[in-house]
Amino acid sequence: MTTVSSPNLEALTERVSTIRARILNAGGKNVKLIAVTKTFDATAITSAFTTGCDAVGENYAQELIAKLDQVPKDQRLPVHFIGRLQSNKIRSLLNCVDVWQSVDRLSLVDEIAKRCLTRNQVKLINPVQIMLQVNSTNEPDKGGCQPSDVEALLTRARSLGLDVIGLMTVGPTESDMTATRNAFRLVGKIAKDLGLKELSMGMTSDLEIAVEEGSTAVRIGSGLFGTRV
Repeated sequence: MTTVSSPNLEALTERVSTIRARILNAGGKNVKLIAVTKTFDATAITSAFTTGCDAVGENYAQELIAKLDQVPKDQRLPVHFIGRLQSNKIRSLLNCVDVWQSVDRLSLVDEIAKRCLTRNQVKLINPVQIMLQVNSTNEPDKGGCQPSDVEALLTRARSLGLDVIGLMTVGPTESDMTATRNAFRLVGKIAKDLGLKELSMGMTSDLEIAVEEGSTAVRIGSGLFGTRV
């Protein structure tokens, strides 16, 4: 996949400040800013580090691997994999991903446990962190498990030694405020009922609603790096 250049540091610093202000104005405290660097070149990752983002989000395995090879280790942020995840890509991503956000089926839970825990025998010192993706809008083209399946996935993941830190969801494709709020509120309720503290909800267009509904991490791409080509 062809990558494009990220904005200069001055522009990115201003955009990070703007996003942080939006989060605060929505009532957010300690909300992580995940810079979605997919389709941008490796300088997007180093720039996100320099401008104080909390993590980066990537969607594509081969692109992520290629870019991290160009990023000095002392300029790397935690990497969250947020795209649709294929089981056969997990092995190649073991040294790249810190949080697997888009886990939405038993086969992925099993494969992550098999690959990651085999490499990482001391689970309590360095647990493998995942988030369960929920399809909160019932759109067939979106990833995520059904809300009714979350508890079974959680039980399986924990039984295999994975650290389920929370839930992730994507708001509705159509920018309807009521539908967006309902989707985020549903996931927030599931997380609360299951005792999960982290909620990855909200992107550039809907972060205020997400924060109001309890999001602890927003995934911002175009609001930081501009429109993708």
